[in-house]
Amino acid sequence: MKLKVTQTKSGIGRSPKQRATLKGLGLTRMNRERILPDTSATRGMLAKVAHLVEWQEVNE
Repeated sequence: MKLKVTQTKSGIGRSPKQRATLKGLGLTRMNRERILPDTSATRGMLAKVAHLVEWQEVNE
């Protein structure tokens, strides 16, 4: 199982930790999408920036 993550809001004006989390997820711009493995580490990162991203589970 994988997760398709899309950045929906900007990181401008957010805390440095939230911006670093977005960068760690590979999201550097608005509307950028990434396919990430469904691990507990990825889920934790998504929880920290849940208000900035949308995600869905995909089968590959």
